[in-house]
Amino acid sequence: MAELKKGARITGNHRTKLATDLKKKYEKGASIRVLAASTGRSYGFVHRVLCESGAQLRGRGGATKTRTGRAKQA
Repeated sequence: MAELKKGARITGNHRTKLATDLKKKYEKGASIRVLAASTGRSYGFVHRVLCESGAQLRGRGGATKTRTGRAKQA
């Protein structure tokens, strides 16, 4: 994907094509941060374009907190 000029307004057919490309890559597993870095745009911009394209956004990653399940010692 070609890097976009920073701060350039992207509208019309260019935005539609970009949204389609980003959606395909996101649905194949690329993160929003990776897509932002590859296009030279912000996380917020990529997130907004993905939402506009109808992409089903994934939940946040990372480890979840769990209880250890240790029995109380008397």
